[in-house]
Amino acid sequence: MLACRIGVEHTEDVEDAVQSAMMSALEHWTISGLPDNPSAWLFRAAQNNLMGELRQRTRRRRILQEQAADDVGTGDGPDVFLAGELQDELLRMLFVCCDDAIPPESQLVFALKTLCGFDVREIAIRLFASEANVYKRLGRARSRLRELRPKMDGLSQEQLSLRLPAVHKVLYLLFTEGYLSSSAEMALRRELCDEAIRLTNLLAEHPAGQSPETCALLSLMHLHVARMSARQDGTGGLLLLEEQDRDLWNQNGIQEGLKWLAKSAEGDSFSRYHAEAGIAAEHCLAPCFAETRWDKVAECYELLEQRVTSPIHRLNRAVAVAEWKGATEGLAILDGFEPPTWLAGSYLWSAVLADLHRRCGNSTEAERCREVALDSAPTPQVKELLQRRLET
Repeated sequence: MLACRIGVEHTEDVEDAVQSAMMSALEHWTISGLPDNPSAWLFRAAQNNLMGELRQRTRRRRILQEQAADDVGTGDGPDVFLAGELQDELLRMLFVCCDDAIPPESQLVFALKTLCGFDVREIAIRLFASEANVYKRLGRARSRLRELRPKMDGLSQEQLSLRLPAVHKVLYLLFTEGYLSSSAEMALRRELCDEAIRLTNLLAEHPAGQSPETCALLSLMHLHVARMSARQDGTGGLLLLEEQDRDLWNQNGIQEGLKWLAKSAEGDSFSRYHAEAGIAAEHCLAPCFAETRWDKVAECYELLEQRVTSPIHRLNRAVAVAEWKGATEGLAILDGFEPPTWLAGSYLWSAVLADLHRRCGNSTEAERCREVALDSAPTPQVKELLQRRLET
């Protein structure tokens, strides 16, 4: 909300003010206890820090004058940070961050860092990029926003439509980080999944976001979350799909996902979210792992690969074909394929090859790939899962 009031071109100043407010909260709340409205307290503290800093810098004097009419810095008036107001502002900020004048990769990094609270390491893992590259993209976005000085409420319907795909991608990655976290402390982060669903629901209710793609994305999220409680054992370790207790799956959540999947079929458009929701639906509707319609799953991955060219989709298709026709057929999908550097260095590539070679009886190659996969596992939970999956 501070960025909305002051301007997204001053995001770095806002981030500093928020960090200072949190340090103050740690000091004051330890002594005096939590205030009645912690969110409002933090907002006011950050706001006062920010306005104090701006007053000391003469080059920001014009900003203070522009904001004077809104009485931003006085601290008077009713408490802010109301839930409904936050929803409107956050959704608006997503569209502002996804300005088509900013390179797409920088849009994504800026939105994930500033609005979704990801740290640089998390972003780097999700985008298969180095942390240095993420910093560069973040810097480009901030520089461009300083030049553009975008207005929070000045977007046309055409601009909203053009930016919608980028907003979808941000929400998708926010959900993905929750569904399989890059954090070493938590394998799953349900709060991120819930926030992604909340924002996507808002998008689906807004005229700018009422599209088949939004419905498909919402379907995908609901279908995955419905199975989330069965993805960990009693110690917090991750469970393979075939190990999960399907009685723990949330049937109401599955029905909600299927409802949005049906709604996404209205119209002629077909997106990656349609294909991924279709795959999730096949898993949710299968009576057991062995009875999954792997031919349909493989078909969806092939459609996904045609829609969005990515070696990850080929990799997943190989896994589905291996379940459908056998490991030899799955391995043939990857035969002669040279993965890009970012994938070749990922645990995903080596783990799939290790599993397929193991099932084909190629023990030497399987063991080599297994060691690479374990060495590159991003978290202890993922490493433990791979050790169990790739046992020889």
